[in-house]
Amino acid sequence: MRVVLGSDERTPLTDAVAADLEARGAQVVLVGPPAGGDEQWAEVGRRVAETVARGDADTGVLFCWTGTGTSIAANKVPGARAALCTDAGTAEGARKWNDANVLVMSLRLASPQVAHEMLDAWFTTEPDPSEAENIARIEAPRA
Repeated sequence: MRVVLGSDERTPLTDAVAADLEARGAQVVLVGPPAGGDEQWAEVGRRVAETVARGDADTGVLFCWTGTGTSIAANKVPGARAALCTDAGTAEGARKWNDANVLVMSLRLASPQVAHEMLDAWFTTEPDPSEAENIARIEAPRA
């Protein structure tokens, strides 16, 4: 499994999530300051989402102070379905009902333990087949 992780700053939380992903056997691709770059939230969100939408990663994990900015930037990319989550239940629902492919967390609110719980939910939840029609609607091009 290949996971692209991006943030507009490198923090103990981003380091903990990268280590958690590696412990799960993921190949982690870093974007932005966690990789030594200096990109801001809009660029990081776009780059992570493009990587996932192209199929160069199975899923993405994004951070910014609130999580809102990177989720907005990511959702501008066709094929990206970024979900700002604050707990495991929200992460599970994002995967189950929305087939979200980019998990977004707040650097301000998330702790390593809560992030671990969100990752557990993210990686153990599959999309609900009964939501396929709704998910197709959000993927459809707009006129």
